[in-house]
Amino acid sequence: MAVLHAWRAARVTPLGELHTPPRMTAVLLRLTVQIVLVASLWHGLYTDTGTTAGLDRDQAVTYAVLAVLASRMRELDQYAGRDTVLQHMHFGTIVYWYLRPLPPQRYHALRALGEKLYGFAWALAGYTVCLTAGVVEPPKSAATAGVFVLSLLLGQLVLYYVLLVLDQMCFWTVRNNAAMLILIFAQNLLSGVYAPLWFFPGWFVTLSAFLPFQATLNVPLSLYIGRIPLSDAGLQLAVQAAWVVALHLFTRFLWRRAALRVMSQGG
Repeated sequence: MAVLHAWRAARVTPLGELHTPPRMTAVLLRLTVQIVLVASLWHGLYTDTGTTAGLDRDQAVTYAVLAVLASRMRELDQYAGRDTVLQHMHFGTIVYWYLRPLPPQRYHALRALGEKLYGFAWALAGYTVCLTAGVVEPPKSAATAGVFVLSLLLGQLVLYYVLLVLDQMCFWTVRNNAAMLILIFAQNLLSGVYAPLWFFPGWFVTLSAFLPFQATLNVPLSLYIGRIPLSDAGLQLAVQAAWVVALHLFTRFLWRRAALRVMSQGG
């Protein structure tokens, strides 16, 4: 029975996507356009230069395209299914999370797992096409590929907990759309979604080193393209693991506090 509950929770958002073919077509079109535009942009930026910020053209293009593909692992439409914490807090339905057989924290984690696996299928398919077409470079070695996969897994765990903290904010602010948009923008900027952190000023890179955001994406992609050498991989993986543990403990504390603040708003 527990396995059945877990399976039903994990497939909530992916089912919403799979049962809406026009939405999947739109995702494919948007992903294709993003990859083409990003690759064209970085090719153009490197027209008159060889190496910038320690990256050559192929490394920069590979990083940018992989960042687009990685972002697909979290861009599922939860709003269509009205299953975001923000919506539940607004309509007063968050109370049902505490009446289900699954604890709310486990339901949230299982649902996120299903979304990640579905998004990973999209990212893997896009990566295979881009690698075959020569848009992105393959990893330098098997060791690099292995370290990248491990770092990407840790990065996704860090990202899950960062986004979970944003969701948990709703228990204290109820309506925090603007704050969530600002924090999501900051997360994208500081994690290297918009551009590799190596292109930013030194003070910006130093500041980001004290925050968990770069551990979500910049570290795994920098390991993949070789901007972070394998000799430094152990330290980077340790930092990522430390953020996972710290954020796990912090969100567990917030879940306990949030349970004391559950209330019904609106409907």
